[in-house]
Amino acid sequence: MQESVSVYEGTSRYVQAALSRARQAGLTPDPAFDQRLDRHLPLLAGLFGSLYGSRSDWQEQLAALVVQSARSWHDRPADLKALDAEREGSSSWFQANTMLGGVCYVDRYAENLDGVRARIPYFKELGLTYLHLMPLFLAPEPHSDGGYAVSSYREVNPRLGTMEQLRSLAAELRSNGISLVVDFIFNHTSDEHEWARKAAAGDPDFSDYYWIFPDRTMPDAFERNVREIFPENHPGSFIRMADGRWVWATFHTYQWDLNYSNPEVFRAMAGEMLFLANQGVEILRMDAVAFIWKQLGTSCENLPEAHILLRAFNAVCRLAAPSLLFKSEAIVHPDEVALYIDPAECQLSYNPLQMALIWDSLATRDVSLLAQALKRRHSIPAGTSWVNYVRSHDDIGWTFADEDAAELGINGFDHRRFLNSFYVNRFPGSFARGVPFQDNPRTGDCRISGTTASLCGMEVNPAEGVERILLAHSVAFSTGGIPLLYLGDEVGQVNDYSYAQEPGHEEDSRWVHRPRFPKEQYARRTEPATPEGAVFAGLQRMIKVRSGTPELAGTRLIDFDTGNRSVLAYQRPGSSGEGSLILALANFSDFAQALPAATFGGYSPAAVDLLSEAALQLDEGVTLLPRQYLWLRVTPL
Repeated sequence: MQESVSVYEGTSRYVQAALSRARQAGLTPDPAFDQRLDRHLPLLAGLFGSLYGSRSDWQEQLAALVVQSARSWHDRPADLKALDAEREGSSSWFQANTMLGGVCYVDRYAENLDGVRARIPYFKELGLTYLHLMPLFLAPEPHSDGGYAVSSYREVNPRLGTMEQLRSLAAELRSNGISLVVDFIFNHTSDEHEWARKAAAGDPDFSDYYWIFPDRTMPDAFERNVREIFPENHPGSFIRMADGRWVWATFHTYQWDLNYSNPEVFRAMAGEMLFLANQGVEILRMDAVAFIWKQLGTSCENLPEAHILLRAFNAVCRLAAPSLLFKSEAIVHPDEVALYIDPAECQLSYNPLQMALIWDSLATRDVSLLAQALKRRHSIPAGTSWVNYVRSHDDIGWTFADEDAAELGINGFDHRRFLNSFYVNRFPGSFARGVPFQDNPRTGDCRISGTTASLCGMEVNPAEGVERILLAHSVAFSTGGIPLLYLGDEVGQVNDYSYAQEPGHEEDSRWVHRPRFPKEQYARRTEPATPEGAVFAGLQRMIKVRSGTPELAGTRLIDFDTGNRSVLAYQRPGSSGEGSLILALANFSDFAQALPAATFGGYSPAAVDLLSEAALQLDEGVTLLPRQYLWLRVTPL
């Protein structure tokens, strides 16, 4: 213990000396930064030391990181510093029942950043408080992976606008109560990034930014334990460079994995992160968090150091951009997803298990897996929140745990094959019109592309499609967390089967569910007799009721067994857990389902459905129509 205290004291002196030299060279002293440094340096030093303490220069690297953070804080605009002060005093702002997220591609939804700006009145009409703009930074075409192959984190794709326009848009969104969210692709860069170009040219400093080896010895050793992510793109995890060397490329040949065992890489990416925060970005979607640390002899996924890296990045942000939040993107085993959700790592997290099991329930008309997940895996630490979605920009994969399924008598492998068959219309009677992604008929492995409307049957039976769309969203809106809409889904947008005609999209079926702005459908959103109007009105009703229902804030959920495999139920008691609560019911069956009075024996008889404002007598039982959902305000006995 005495030795660790001594090491920290030495580190602190080293950091303070570097900061003093920087201030003598012109960096303005700032008491607010110094106070946060006193508070957070012990944590940052401990995390940084655990990653890089075996290096003789680790304290020098840490000192440089702190000076870099001080400079970023000095450059941070005054209005963002005011936001920092406000959010530090209200850390649970993102758990409010008024939160509503939207996500879109800038070019496909609004052509460019000015087009997004022009849609702010609509965002306010809808009730958005959170807008995620899909990757919009400079990326090579056609090898951009939808923007996930970044060539510069400080330049906007010229087709979309400029960094000045992004900064201005962020400010206007903020003035309208909408937080800007962007992707931070920090596992890899494009092979056309300046760092990658220098590495390819043989610069030894930048070669150390990536996992580059002179021959196949080390790649072969790593690949004994590492799985192939996109074998159709390239076998293994390495590709050969023009000069004969081998570079790690987990996903695509043109995306090179960064080497975080090099502290220079950590500092460089911290600089990019703080730059984006100073443009007005409030939440960073941390892409591919499971893959960011490599260690020989392991799968190089979900390693303990990945969590240390996230905590260290968080500690840097607490110094220089205190209000910035992280959202994890970890489409892995549910147990692993949960490990990234922590106030010190990712305060927000996608909820991929709930998403997948909503689709499972729609296909099977059986809520058993979804109910089990809500009971077992919904609870997350205080100070964090789920981001609940029905679908995203990406494909749908069946991420449930096989051991969970086995408890219910379900064979995971067989069940995934059924779901794949159902959602690409290979199963008799399926209502879904999805498109396979990464289809392997030999093994039955497949993932699903498709808009919410097409997967819900809008192309087969519009009336039933509308009901399924609203049923699915009723779960995402009421289970707890930030509901996230893929913009266009709120007017029932269907698949764009012409996606393959666009250069660079031919081999990627996910573009089928990334259609362009459906102007005519939006024009019909106020016409209740149309499918677009019915979906829009139903979602608006949920949004209005949710924002006026304090029990739906936060993420606290208590499971509720209906005794009926077709009817999902759960209780939302609110933060106090006293007085009334919300009992949500959702019938995933195509037939009416009657729940007897005994089901509700723990409540007073009188209840009100908040969505329809209808009064119910629970002592008479409750019958739900096909695909009907209720949000009942009830009083426990």
